[in-house]
Amino acid sequence: MDLKLLQKDVAKICRVTEDCVTNWERNRCEPQIQYFPRIVNFLGYCPLEFDEARLSRRIKAYRWRNGFSNKKLGKLLNVDGSTILAWENETSIPRQEYLLQLEMLLK
Repeated sequence: MDLKLLQKDVAKICRVTEDCVTNWERNRCEPQIQYFPRIVNFLGYCPLEFDEARLSRRIKAYRWRNGFSNKKLGKLLNVDGSTILAWENETSIPRQEYLLQLEMLLK
């Protein structure tokens, strides 16, 4: 993808600093989750691949695609952010009431 854009142009489009774009390009750091939807919008595709065969991976994919931290998704589902991480890491499974909410959300 060669759009002939400068880092400052990409930064403006993605509403981040030029330093952010530089650091991402040089693999000094990875974009924070809240910037991910902007990056996907800019690129026109999702640069990450998610194996969504399991509920835990579908939850994680949903969070990244929507730029939700575990705390933000937890707030949406009325659970603690650590619960979301436990579901993603499969150290806990959602109770039935949350499974129904998740199924609606992840459609």
